[in-house]
Amino acid sequence: MSAITVPTLGESVSEATVGSWLVSEGQSVKKDDVLVELETDKVSVEVRAEEDGVITAIKAKEGETVEIGAALAEFEAGASGAKSPEPKKAEKKDEAPKKDDKPAEKSEAKSDEAKSDQAKSGAGGALTDAKVPVMGESVAEGTVGNWLVKVGDSVSVDQPLMEIETDKVAVEVPSPVAGVLEEALVKEGDSVEPGQVVAKIREGASGGSAKSESKSEAPKAESKSSDDVKAMPSAQRVASENKVDLSKVEGTGRDGRVTKGDALKAVEQGARAPEPAAVAQASAPRETGEREERVKMTRLRQTIARRLKEAQNSAAMLTTYNEADMSAIMALRKEVQDDFTAKHGIKLGFMSFFVKACVAALQDIPAVNAEIDGTDIIYKNYYDIGVAVGTDRGLVVPVVRDCDQKSLAGIEKGIMDLGKRARDGQLGLEDMQGATFTISNGGVYGSLMSSPILNAPQSGILGMHKIQERPVAINGQVVIRPMMYLALSYDHRIVDGKEAVTFLVRVKESLEKPERLLLDI
Repeated sequence: MSAITVPTLGESVSEATVGSWLVSEGQSVKKDDVLVELETDKVSVEVRAEEDGVITAIKAKEGETVEIGAALAEFEAGASGAKSPEPKKAEKKDEAPKKDDKPAEKSEAKSDEAKSDQAKSGAGGALTDAKVPVMGESVAEGTVGNWLVKVGDSVSVDQPLMEIETDKVAVEVPSPVAGVLEEALVKEGDSVEPGQVVAKIREGASGGSAKSESKSEAPKAESKSSDDVKAMPSAQRVASENKVDLSKVEGTGRDGRVTKGDALKAVEQGARAPEPAAVAQASAPRETGEREERVKMTRLRQTIARRLKEAQNSAAMLTTYNEADMSAIMALRKEVQDDFTAKHGIKLGFMSFFVKACVAALQDIPAVNAEIDGTDIIYKNYYDIGVAVGTDRGLVVPVVRDCDQKSLAGIEKGIMDLGKRARDGQLGLEDMQGATFTISNGGVYGSLMSSPILNAPQSGILGMHKIQERPVAINGQVVIRPMMYLALSYDHRIVDGKEAVTFLVRVKESLEKPERLLLDI
């Protein structure tokens, strides 16, 4: 006898709400059968059987709050119990037509026809499911992008079948076996979860033209009625306490079910039941003109918009400005560029100097490298710098790790590798998580001055801009120098004005006298 317990549900998640039990006491289950759904503030998680056996007792009821490691049910491995509800239904259907043997003959005939069709199509192997892979920590869903193959096409092992867009990156679904794509279960634009079956592959078959277009069509989502809202018990409780109309809340759980996290988000956004006129106005998109085109935002673009707006709403954001004379760095680069390239196989750019300058300033002003967590401040004694990169899909911020321990060459190589993978859509979630500070270079696009928006939960972001020759006064004389405006946006809740200005002055000094970086002063 063993216990089925609440699994680890992610960083900082300590409890969950029991959603729907999909099995009952005394029921036999097989390995990987879904037993129960658990719901946290962020995601919905399925608990599966680790081996064949019987559910002997259910310890946690639907709607009950349970902690990590708590017992959900008692389980006896290898035992046999009552058959699952699905086989029972099948038995009833099979037992119903016992008055004569004709229905059985028809069933056998249909089976023979199916086998005949299978033989004609050259599909001799078993059907194998292609599933959505794990898309990273805390990523519970994605949106189907482009199908890369069609029903009836031959596929090889690990050949990409489709692309899935998550909040941060694009993920490919590979074919688990070699064969033919027999059925596509989702269509472009559908939301999918890790582990969800999205296609069926006929193993070992040879490709041909698809016999039926209906197979390639994904099942259409049923329209949700306001009178029939699927919601987890905890979501219903939150909605009841806060007078939230669940019919106006988009569910992110299984089968479109409204989770506790969805309900809490609706409460935060003030999603009370709107007036009928307001509902009609909000639900009806405006008509487009003859020279207009309506295109659905990608999930990445939606996330960018949401996170930037959240940063503005949650942080006390302020920007301070300065300018740096880039003469010294430009002269140094010109002098050592050939030797640097010959030794390291990469050109010496400006970004590595900025990263090093920021690390030195962060070490002097630790508040800019910290973050707010509730009523606490978390100071970080490491320096992982995010470098904003513009791609065709949108803005992404890959992270160069441990910049305080890297040389200029190491930083340049890291930036080049991340930038290339960003443009090729090959970044993983681990490449974009955990930055302590961000640098954004709008100067590559010609920006002369701007106010960057914080990359939450970070407390600071440095904006680089175009290098432009301008007249400046030096030692009582007006001279022409290559100047760059610098902008530091910071969270005033944790960083004081004096600290922000001092930080930017430290960066300026390191850029104008790069020997300070080499001498660590």
